[in-house]
Amino acid sequence: MPVSALTAAAPAGAATPPARSALTDAYIRLTEVFPGLAVRELGPGETAPEGDGWVRAARLAEGGADLDAFLAWDEEQVLRDYGQPGRPDVIASFGLHRYAWAACLLITLPWFLLRRVPRFPVEHVTYNRALGHMAVRTGEFACLPDDPAAGLPGARVVPDEDALHAEVRAAVAEHLEPVLGAFGPRMRRRGRALWGMATDEIVEGLWYVAHLLGEERRAMRDLERLLPGATRPYAGSAAFRELTGPDGQSLPTRDRASCCLFYTLRPEDTCANCPRNCDEVRIAKLTAAATA
Repeated sequence: MPVSALTAAAPAGAATPPARSALTDAYIRLTEVFPGLAVRELGPGETAPEGDGWVRAARLAEGGADLDAFLAWDEEQVLRDYGQPGRPDVIASFGLHRYAWAACLLITLPWFLLRRVPRFPVEHVTYNRALGHMAVRTGEFACLPDDPAAGLPGARVVPDEDALHAEVRAAVAEHLEPVLGAFGPRMRRRGRALWGMATDEIVEGLWYVAHLLGEERRAMRDLERLLPGATRPYAGSAAFRELTGPDGQSLPTRDRASCCLFYTLRPEDTCANCPRNCDEVRIAKLTAAATA
């Protein structure tokens, strides 16, 4: 699904000064290049926001009324924007994408920019997708021995980059597993298909933001090392490859492990990397995007 489907909004004012942590600089950079997503770190004793569109990730993972309300937003948006209702499994797929794309960045962006990997169980994340805001309770994070933050409270030092990669995969899996369990039945997907979606959200969220940061190629290299394949529970690898444009230019693409089902609404308007697109269509779409 095109990233533009994520709603952008300027961060709202806060009653108390935002907390700072070893992750703060990464979240500031995120909002600087992508104002559609702002991360607020909750201070000690500060309660997570409630009402007015906020939903706790733990409540989504329960699969009850909060998830019903969350998906009702997608159902209304699809009908309004595309003039037709979406299938229930399509609506659920859109809802998961819009949540997981943002949630993965909570972990992958501090890793990419700072080489620090936080842990966010679902109880520590609250989301307002109408505003594009996330509120998080930071705590433990993994880092490398030479990191200046290694002596801070909550720091857990790991020996090398490979160990840090394992921390990223474990942190994302810890957060997403209960969420996938709730969304899966509504999407009519399970097991490998769900973890294929998780794989895609990890890769494409960071790939997109790194492009905005001017570090797309480094992100591609890092993601290939993070997800080389055969890293359970994830399905597949980062799966980047190069196509050649009409003027001989290099056009990076990737082979997704899943499909977001956007083609069921606008088959002519799928993203360039849609698994339904042959290389000829991908080249045309990527060339048009580069020209624009």
